[in-house]
Amino acid sequence: MPNISWQVLLVEDDNLIASGLVYALENEGFSVIHSKDINSAKKSVSDKNYDLAILDIGLPDGTGFDLVADLKSSGASILFLTAIDDEGNIIKAFEGGAEDYVTKPFRLGELIARIKAVLRRRTGQGNTIALGDATINISEGKVYLKGNTSIELTALEYRLLLTFANHKGQILSRGQILNLLWDSDEVFVEDNTLTVYIKRLREKLGTAINIETVRGMGYRANDN
Repeated sequence: MPNISWQVLLVEDDNLIASGLVYALENEGFSVIHSKDINSAKKSVSDKNYDLAILDIGLPDGTGFDLVADLKSSGASILFLTAIDDEGNIIKAFEGGAEDYVTKPFRLGELIARIKAVLRRRTGQGNTIALGDATINISEGKVYLKGNTSIELTALEYRLLLTFANHKGQILSRGQILNLLWDSDEVFVEDNTLTVYIKRLREKLGTAINIETVRGMGYRANDN
């Protein structure tokens, strides 16, 4: 995983919807570029690699489907966000390689959760994530230190470590971590319990990973 936030391209010609989404996604730690039409989106895709593209179908100079080939060739995941809810377009989207299809009007919390689910599946396309002297084998659900020594983690400790690995180098507030854990495990973790889990994770990892406390801001995991 890169030492940056997820890179998201939003292609939406409704400025009100776009501004609200950009604000919400950036608050969740995503890096977002907004394009209003096909031409500017194509240029943006040629200039930069994205992890995820959120596409409207009806755009001033074409449809979101006109971007699918460029996005898939660049390796981006695709989520359609549109008022068009007929079966033909939904089938076309999924057959073209989209990971999800959300219709307007939408609930923001649900959309954010579905975006994160797409990105978690994207993370799972690779077998391993490296962080410091630890390797997370996603297909096995196991963590190895210095290559071969496996450590036993509870399900929540594993999700916590995966959260740090997916946001390596980023400062995550306690609220962000709690939200990410809830989205991943569908369980509620209290704020004061988070301190205990981070302490246990540090003890099990030893010096393999530096989980840094950033005073007044949150936590950050870095390579040693």
